[in-house]
Amino acid sequence: MKHRGRHRRRRRGAALRAVLTGAALALTATATLISTSQAEVTEDPGTLKPLTSAADTGRLRLQERLVPARTLDRLAASMGRPVGVDAVLRDADRELREAADCSAGDRASLPVEPDPARAYCWDPADTATTDWRPASVTTSGDADDDGVWGSHRVVLAGWTHSTTAGRPGERGLARIALVDADDPAHLAYRWALLVVPVDGGRDYRGLASGITGMVWYENKLLVTTTAGSADALYVYDLDRIQRTTADAPAIGRVPGGWSAGGYRYVLPAVGSYRYTSGPCAAAGPPCPGALALDRGTAPDSLTAAEWTAPGGDRPARLWRYAFSTDPARAGLLATDAAGRADPVEAYRTRAAGIRGVLSYRAPGADRSSWYVGQLPGTQDGHGGMWRQDTADARAARCGADASERCWAQGAGSLSYWQETGEVWSLSDRMLFALPLAALDGSVD
Repeated sequence: MKHRGRHRRRRRGAALRAVLTGAALALTATATLISTSQAEVTEDPGTLKPLTSAADTGRLRLQERLVPARTLDRLAASMGRPVGVDAVLRDADRELREAADCSAGDRASLPVEPDPARAYCWDPADTATTDWRPASVTTSGDADDDGVWGSHRVVLAGWTHSTTAGRPGERGLARIALVDADDPAHLAYRWALLVVPVDGGRDYRGLASGITGMVWYENKLLVTTTAGSADALYVYDLDRIQRTTADAPAIGRVPGGWSAGGYRYVLPAVGSYRYTSGPCAAAGPPCPGALALDRGTAPDSLTAAEWTAPGGDRPARLWRYAFSTDPARAGLLATDAAGRADPVEAYRTRAAGIRGVLSYRAPGADRSSWYVGQLPGTQDGHGGMWRQDTADARAARCGADASERCWAQGAGSLSYWQETGEVWSLSDRMLFALPLAALDGSVD
């Protein structure tokens, strides 16, 4: 198991890329005809406008709130010694299928342009209904720059349950799929339910929140929360996964042990970040809808995009926070002595319905490019993908009419795996990866 407080700099990129290239799936075009509704052109969001005034940046200030160590230790003492990611992956009980073995409906949800290099659909047991929907992704390429965590290459996918459908006990909850991605042709996964310790660690409750964005950095997992929540982000520790000891419908302590509504693993929150100016709102702090890691800054940074209604005319904000470089604060944001995190960069964009964000500065470039994946105004069909900076805005285009609705259906977040040069994302039906170079080429 690797040391958590630092990055290993082993370079295995050439061999790994050869494996990935050899295993890459040449996908057929997912759409030969684009419907009239899909061919509608998205309004150009224009260039990014820097936000520098104290009034603008002050709304983005966060207050860190860490769960006391005694609370986490009390929970672990009662549930048993925490386990790590490797232990969960050894217990994987579901498989992802390669695109060739997925339904035409699944494949139709993939981007039209650029074509994914690899794509996978989930175990049918998880897609038989739409009660649970995937929305966010991060990888061990975010967690550590050599791309490996413990002894595995890992993808994490965040799913959120409907607030109205399915079993009442699951409504509005969040879970993550821990995916063993060592073999690109055979991906297997296991679920863990996200929970929050209560009563000083004597119990826990399910996290009732939509996780449309998440980033795994060092041993911490940061996830977005539902609009209107007092907290903007929740923080989890991947070294503190707990096994449940009872199989019951309830979530939390039950007679005879600990249960999570049928899930074998739970991940208890270790902290959160709350806006100092109050819950997110249209006129106040932005509701973060997408997150990503940017390793091109010094120090590494967390990028975020504001959620606004698809097709609306309210501008959205893009911004970033620096990660702490203190080994004792691995995976947490940089804060002042009072535990406050201020943005180090912020912009306004006219893009709406942003579900994916990625910031990347190419070698030799004088500024970063921001990629934003959008839902369509109708919230149905393919979305758009734009690359923006302070001087330009370009869209991926497809079809004879050069439609800008070329990105995935029900698009999810974006995660750049630096070592392999891949961008991972999700549609509402599939998990997929494509080279950043292909994404960049599609918007030139």
